[in-house]
Amino acid sequence: MSSPRRAFFLMFFTLSFPLLAHAHLGGDQNSVETDRVRISGKSNGSKKSTSGAYAIHEIQSDAHTIREYVDANGVVFGVAWNGNIHPDLNKLLGNYAGEYQSAFKKNPGKRKRHHQIQSAHLTVERGGHMRNFKGRAFVQSMIPAGVKTDEIK
Repeated sequence: MSSPRRAFFLMFFTLSFPLLAHAHLGGDQNSVETDRVRISGKSNGSKKSTSGAYAIHEIQSDAHTIREYVDANGVVFGVAWNGNIHPDLNKLLGNYAGEYQSAFKKNPGKRKRHHQIQSAHLTVERGGHMRNFKGRAFVQSMIPAGVKTDEIK
């Protein structure tokens, strides 16, 4: 492929990437609407935490409810879900999906109905049973000061 053609394709995909973005760990709050559309859900709005350190954006679909925890800077630091099925973790975890998959493969004993995967940056907890699945994921270093991980639920 010629250099100008390669440059065109590189520019095209780089400029198109934001259109494919969705709210995920490390993503921004403006993309929560993209998630709502992607899962054909409805927004239950957002609410501030009692401390005011973050907001929770909730999206509800026929299959599940997803809560995205957004800090004061507009960055998603945690996600939680419950419902009939688990959501697509590759999309919810964003850039951390590879880290999750790698940690999961290294821990074959974790492949149970309920499991917790912890890597250098990421914690993912999944569990439940048919028609009652739940889980959460967060990046410890991104959690606002004074916020406990138990608040991500």
